[in-house]
Amino acid sequence: MIAAAVILDPSRPIRGLRDSKRLTALQRERLALRIRERAIAYAIAGATEAEIDALNILQASLLAMRRALAALAVVPMHIMIDGNKAPQLADLFANSRIDCVIGGDDLIPAISAASILAKTHRDALMGALEHDYPGYGFARHFGYPTEAHLAALDALGVTPIHRRSFAPVRLRLKA
Repeated sequence: MIAAAVILDPSRPIRGLRDSKRLTALQRERLALRIRERAIAYAIAGATEAEIDALNILQASLLAMRRALAALAVVPMHIMIDGNKAPQLADLFANSRIDCVIGGDDLIPAISAASILAKTHRDALMGALEHDYPGYGFARHFGYPTEAHLAALDALGVTPIHRRSFAPVRLRLKA
């Protein structure tokens, strides 16, 4: 689970920001470079497979968001979170306004930028795992439950990086 936080510089706008899922891989990579060059601050953080299994995917996502926000070099005055639930932040950002924005990754440029950084970072991590776990196709499906990934799970088994709480993995572990 990867999350990112971005504080954009209003004097250096970035054209083309939108939900990372609505962009091609090439568009995301180009925008990620611009975001890193032009943002006032950004941070990327994650939650491990073990944390996801122990907490659940939502709580792990909130934990990753909290870690990304805490890692920013600049304290944000206004924090906008994509979705309808924010991580617990009062202890870190007592003087910051915190708003949840449903669909924010396609509406709010800073959320779009965070979405793009998180997605490109995660894709790069999954691509690197292709070398550690050959045959799973992580560089192609990035861990999503595609037909090819499920077939690799059946043929090669579950790896240490697979979330045990993820239904396709859980089913294969019971078999």
